[in-house]
Formats: sequence, structure tokens, C-alpha cells
Amino acid sequence: MEKQNHSERIDHRSYERQGIEQIPTIHLGVAAHQMEKRGIRTERGNINREIEVNNRNLRQLKARIVKLQNWLKEETTNTEPPALADMIQDILSRKAQDGKSNRSQSLYNLKDAANMLNFLTRNQIKDMAGLDDCFGNMIGRQQDIRESLKPIDRRIKTLDEHIKHSGNYKAHRGKKAQYDKLYAQYMTLTKTTGFGAERKAQKALAAANEYYEIYRTEIAMFDNAEKYLKGVLQTHFDPKKLPPIAKWKAEIEKLTAERGDLNQQYNALKDEVKEAEQIRKSVYSIMRQEQREQQQRRTQDMEL
Repeated sequence: MEKQNHSERIDHRSYERQGIEQIPTIHLGVAAHQMEKRGIRTERGNINREIEVNNRNLRQLKARIVKLQNWLKEETTNTEPPALADMIQDILSRKAQDGKSNRSQSLYNLKDAANMLNFLTRNQIKDMAGLDDCFGNMIGRQQDIRESLKPIDRRIKTLDEHIKHSGNYKAHRGKKAQYDKLYAQYMTLTKTTGFGAERKAQKALAAANEYYEIYRTEIAMFDNAEKYLKGVLQTHFDPKKLPPIAKWKAEIEKLTAERGDLNQQYNALKDEVKEAEQIRKSVYSIMRQEQREQQQRRTQDMEL
């Protein structure tokens, strides 16, 4: 990629080892990929789309929180940071008195100030350090949601793979069994002697080979599924029984519900971030208004 002047890079490491805070998508597979290309939505494609939405929402949320925190750090560099609750209370009191002469502008600032005071009181924020702690808590909760989503999505991805191979195992084991039966007949005939024994054996082999050619894909899918399931179930694998598909589906249903709860928490946090952003705008609006009024008072004092 580098030699051909492409910016893309390939890395064998997982997102977690690379330090990338992102939930990986699942492998579609050939069949699902072809269906998606034709505009047919698949279950695995839906899972990937949901993961992409989660990643995008988490990135946007983190960026907004970091932006708020950076603003807060700039504010805390002031030599004498104001006591937020006292400042808002003072503005509320003073604007209430000034409202008679400049009612529309005063009421606008009063509304912003009241919203901010309500936010500070509800979150028990008394100073800039307390506001910093509030934003830090938001980031911590965002990280908790992200870390909780990762193992859930990984497990759903794994279970989805289990179920896919189990479906192939269940669908094609009859064809594999029939081929094994035909081939076993051929092997039995190779051990017999007498008139026409060799011809019968060759005929049986031809029948087995013909069956295999017809169902080559299905038999290969069964063999691949059997190998996969043996690796997953190990000593619990029983060729006479089907894999625990119902159990795996029930676990996916439970994990999907947990993911839904986490998404609700995310949406609640997103609303809090939106409110905090509005508080930031209110602070700037109030401070700019205060600076203008202080400048006007200084100018009037100098004229006097």
C-alpha cells in the first residue's frame, strides 16, 4: 500500500490491540455478501449495520464530550474562576431588577441563567471543578457503555457463526450420510470374490462418485461444518445429535435485549450531553452580556 502511495494500511492485530475504540463488524460470508449486493438484507448484514450505527454514535458522542471538556480546561485557566452557583444567582437577582428597563433581553438571559442554575443544582455542581467532574463522569459512562457493548457484540458474532455452521450441518448431513453409505457398499464389494465381483465393485464406485459430483457443494459444506462444530463442542460433540441451536438462539435473544438496554443508556447520556452543550452556550451568552454591561458602566463612569 505504501509503495503504491495508498493511505490505507493492513494490520493483522485486533482493534483492541491497536488501541482503536471501535466494535468490529462480523464476516458476511459469500452467500450473505452476494445477497446484500443484490439488495437483499440478511441477518448478518443487519448485525453489521447495527454495529456501524453504534460505532458512529459512540464516536460522535465522545467527540462532543471531549469538546466540552477542552472548553472547560480553557475556562479553568483563569486566575480567579468564578463560583458558578453564586455567579448565576447574582445574575438572576440583578437581571430581575434590570428587567423593567430592558425586559426582552433581560428575560432571555434570565431563561438561560435559570436553565444553567437548574443543571448545576440538579448535578450538585458548585464550581468549575464540579463541572469538570460532571463531564468526566459522562466520559466514564460513555466508556462503560462502549466496553459493555464490545463483549456482547463479540459473543453475538460468535453465536451467529455457531448457528450458521449448525444450519449447514443439519441441512446436509443426510446427503453426507447417503454418500458414506454408497461408498461403504463399494468397499464391501472390493472384499468379495467370485464371478462378476470386480464389475459390481466398479459399478458401486461409479454410483458413489456420481452422487458425490451431484452434491459436492453440500457435502463440502457439511464437512466444514462438522470440523467447525467439533472444534467448538470438543468432547461434547455427538455426531448422532444436533448442535444446541435453540440454546444458542436463546442466548442471542438475551444478549440482544442487554444491548437494547445499553442503547437506552446511551440515548439518555446523549440527552445529558445535549443539555450540557446548551449550558455551555448559556455560559458564553451570559458572560458576553456581562462583559458588555461592565464595559458600558466603565465608560459611563469615565464620562462622569
